[in-house]
Amino acid sequence: MVALSNSASIKLQGSSSPPPFSTFPMSNPISTTTLEHQLAAAKRAKHHHHAASELLPGIPDHLSHLCLSLVPPSKLFTVCRSWRRLIYSPSFPPFLSLYALFLPAESNHHHHHLSNTLQFASFDPISAKWQPLPPPPPDWPLRFLSRHPSFISRRIPVQSVAVAGKLVVLAATNDDFLPALSQPLIFDPLSGNWSLGPQLGSPRRWCVAGASRSAVFVASGIGSQYNTDVARSVEKWDIDSHLHQPPRRRRWTWQKMGNLKDGKFSRDAIDAVGWRGKLCMVNVSGDAAKEGIIYDIEKDSWAEMPERMLAGWRGPAAAMDEETIYAVDESKGLLKAYDHVKDAWREVVEDTRLKGAQQLAAAGGRVCVSAADGGSIVVVDVVAPPPARLWVVDGPPGFQVSTLHILPRLSDTGN
Repeated sequence: MVALSNSASIKLQGSSSPPPFSTFPMSNPISTTTLEHQLAAAKRAKHHHHAASELLPGIPDHLSHLCLSLVPPSKLFTVCRSWRRLIYSPSFPPFLSLYALFLPAESNHHHHHLSNTLQFASFDPISAKWQPLPPPPPDWPLRFLSRHPSFISRRIPVQSVAVAGKLVVLAATNDDFLPALSQPLIFDPLSGNWSLGPQLGSPRRWCVAGASRSAVFVASGIGSQYNTDVARSVEKWDIDSHLHQPPRRRRWTWQKMGNLKDGKFSRDAIDAVGWRGKLCMVNVSGDAAKEGIIYDIEKDSWAEMPERMLAGWRGPAAAMDEETIYAVDESKGLLKAYDHVKDAWREVVEDTRLKGAQQLAAAGGRVCVSAADGGSIVVVDVVAPPPARLWVVDGPPGFQVSTLHILPRLSDTGN
């Protein structure tokens, strides 16, 4: 049994590799932030407590903020402390960072001693350091099982998604082999706060978990015991829905959607990839025989995955801005991109470091892949001219990546 915590037992430090995202920024504030956003942020920065000195001599700070928001944060970080503080302030356009859930490495873990801690952390691409996320409130009864003697060769999954700029933990298993969560855990990187989502209609584990736009989906899986109704059920929750309702009527709820035709997707933890208004999922990874289905969100209907699309889905997958699906052929170490017009997979790069890939996340022109040993993350620049550019971010020593996401950086980290 492990508790989700911010234990001091994990020592988070910088990668031994060259600072990857500070050299090749994951996003550029000029292209990702509207002028209206910059103006509003500049006004807020005028009153920000971090403005202990002038940002630009002779220029009011709110105007300096507007000017500096057009400069890549990796450049601002190296100049002075006031600029360094500025890029981590809540009012500055956030750059993207890696987020991971870490487990103790198997070499450091005795299967009969289940008292280690799960650790969420963020890799800051500018400072090239891992930083622990603030812990959830101590009164939350969060006990997640990550390994058990009955499952010597595999981890027990903790399932999470990145949606609307937030990290949402959806499903896990407790020590009684029951669903550990009756409602999602939500972490907001910009506020640094944890909160609870609405009660699930059917708490579950070993399920399908995915997101599209601002909506979160869970499907199939196992509840307190296997149940055909749960194994075929689908639930949807719009994380931003309460923002569009009158204050007195605001509420978060899970909505039941059209059922799956069977329970074949309850055998494992499965990622549903949000792509062009649809959710794509495959029930088995690697070269084994598999089934693939696609859920049309608007029509609330299911269809079989195109044959060629399914044939090329041989490992972890993710979609860049929900437009292009990337997948790793884990046996070959081959990263591919799916062309929906030609119904064909295009080869991006083949590299031995991609063999046995475990997790994949995509955003800001980068595809991030957790390596086979779980101790490092391979980053691929998929927008640069060929040949593809790859580099490695080392994880904290003694820990392995369990889940991987890309989200806005943490605010007010004290840098």
